[in-house]
Amino acid sequence: MPLDKAIERAEMSGLDLIEVSPNAEPPVCKIQDYGKLKYQTQKKASETRKKQHIVTVKEISIRPGTEEHDYQIKMKKARQFIEKGDKVKFNLRFRGREITHKDLGAQMLDRIETDFKEIAKVDQKPKMEGRQMIMVMSPLTAKG
Repeated sequence: MPLDKAIERAEMSGLDLIEVSPNAEPPVCKIQDYGKLKYQTQKKASETRKKQHIVTVKEISIRPGTEEHDYQIKMKKARQFIEKGDKVKFNLRFRGREITHKDLGAQMLDRIETDFKEIAKVDQKPKMEGRQMIMVMSPLTAKG
């Protein structure tokens, strides 16, 4: 229908003429209360924000000589982070002469990878950055 007739019809009903898709040929419009439309889109946007989960990177620091009990405690905490949907950055720090035994650090990160293979995947393979070896893992299924 012509634009002036559409505007006239909208004014008669006490509502607004809202352009839905301006790129269509001819442009598509609808008669509706503009305030109500703004409210609905705002409400829909807040609903989607409520449902999303911001992924954060949690950091776990370990050393090549970490004993079994301490290792288990740190892995329990890492498992909680991964199950919550966060990424975990394993930071294996070498001090003093430990740097000569990079193979022990690599073995520990391999062990971590096998311990978490059913719930997480490796995003960043183990690599050296100065005196630390870093590996990043993320959950297999996205939470949120």
